[in-house]
Amino acid sequence: MFRKNNDHLQNNLFNSLHGMDSRLAEKLQTSWAALFYEHVFCQIDENVFAPLYAGNHGRPNFPVNILMAVDLIKHLKEYTDEVLLDEYAFNYQISYALGLRTLGERYFSPRTLYEFRARCYNYSIENPEKADLIFAQFEKITEQFIQLAGLNKDEGRMDSTQIMSNIRLGGRLSLAYDVLVNGVKSLPEVLLTEPLKVFLKANYKTEYIYRLKNKDILSRIQMLLNHCGELLQITAAYSELQEKPEVQLVRRFLEEQAEFHAPDNQWTVKGNREISAQSLQSAYDSDATYRNKGGKKHVGYVLNLTETCADENPIQLVTHYQIAPNTKSDVEMLNEALPVLSEELGVKDLYADGGYYSADTMEKAQSRGITLHYTDMTGRKATGGKISLSAFVIENKEKILRCPAGHSPLRSDFNPKSGILSAHFNLDRCQGCPHKENCRVKFQKRDTVLYVNQKALNTEENRLKIINRVVRQEATSKRAAIEGTNSVLKRAHHADKLKVRGIVKCQMVMGSKLLAHNFRQIVRFFKGAIRKKAQQIRNLNQGIAVAVC
Repeated sequence: MFRKNNDHLQNNLFNSLHGMDSRLAEKLQTSWAALFYEHVFCQIDENVFAPLYAGNHGRPNFPVNILMAVDLIKHLKEYTDEVLLDEYAFNYQISYALGLRTLGERYFSPRTLYEFRARCYNYSIENPEKADLIFAQFEKITEQFIQLAGLNKDEGRMDSTQIMSNIRLGGRLSLAYDVLVNGVKSLPEVLLTEPLKVFLKANYKTEYIYRLKNKDILSRIQMLLNHCGELLQITAAYSELQEKPEVQLVRRFLEEQAEFHAPDNQWTVKGNREISAQSLQSAYDSDATYRNKGGKKHVGYVLNLTETCADENPIQLVTHYQIAPNTKSDVEMLNEALPVLSEELGVKDLYADGGYYSADTMEKAQSRGITLHYTDMTGRKATGGKISLSAFVIENKEKILRCPAGHSPLRSDFNPKSGILSAHFNLDRCQGCPHKENCRVKFQKRDTVLYVNQKALNTEENRLKIINRVVRQEATSKRAAIEGTNSVLKRAHHADKLKVRGIVKCQMVMGSKLLAHNFRQIVRFFKGAIRKKAQQIRNLNQGIAVAVC
């Protein structure tokens, strides 16, 4: 039965604070724990978690806000679960952060925490159309942080980074072995043939894989594929065995890594270049994908962050995050984020690198009131010394008025469906034009013609803006710091390799890590000179004379 926890609002006369030295009590109430209690613990919306529990029958749940907050502290302090539970039991600062004023006031077993995580995970699996519960808390609490610090959300910056789940990098041979062994272990031993029973032996992997010459690897992969095919033949007569995830993974592996030849009734290994980047990368994480980015090979997922970046902000917070298979492009991630950025966050200017550029994305962003600023652009730059499209006089990107030599076309047309502009020029004039060799027109029997795509015009216009030194410097300056955020997440929060597997669990863990990161920023805001510095910047912007130290 679900029940909210309001006990922390009731003061206990005999709590541990009463016997504490006043100086220690004052220090405690100005520490991170007090900030966490007020601005995180008290802001957790327990009602969101109500679907995880039975209606009005059964034993009441352990307080959800405590379990949720404990998980956040785990990522805030980078504790293991074992250390976390000890700190919860014996560290009064953590008790205070959780609204507990008496040390040892509430006990819960490790199983309680694990079951809470499992309930959240299963809810996300069963309700894929809804945002996961951790993301909902991230949005609510981060908005509270933004209000506290008085942050301007009009400007934002975006960047992506590669992350990895709790898997090991291995070649095709190791992957084939793991997939087969998991499939073999999932079947009753009485159904296994003698060649398959061999794979149940302990430490057989060392003998089968690691004591192998390079020239024998391909033949050994073929042998494993044959065993996988044999396993599928065994399960063909048992529908309940075919439904097992391990057996389905064997089938997926074969379909991705091999081709079936019906006359020979055999699977044949594919070449490396024939295998999709979305193919299975680990027998233990079926969601992970492969990507070669910037010459570096990555297996896992991509994390896409949006962060505030207004100059007057005393701190910057991550306001939105996305996790997807790492084969998803930056442009796709940006397109998916645009509705949230415009409608919920109110972003007006977004700074990103060239990987996020596309003409369609620019149009979609502008239709939502967002101006995109790029530090660079992907795509092919003008080559061969051809005259820039900007040298032609074009009206409203629909009518070509004059060429670079100042000549008007014989006629100019525009096709709104295809977005193509065309202009026909006098052949004799073009023949004697000094720009003939570098002009973009095509020579025909009776005239010359120029075809221009509206998207090409937009691309060139944006490229000219980026070439502008001042504009590019501003965009680079605004965007650069988010790379530092990604670095902090990997160094301080170990986001480069998470301790969970599967995209849903990675989303939940990253939500907690990002909320912990934002809380660290809020602690910085409330402590030190950062708040004074921010006020000085505001006063200067308002024309108030202040002494800046």
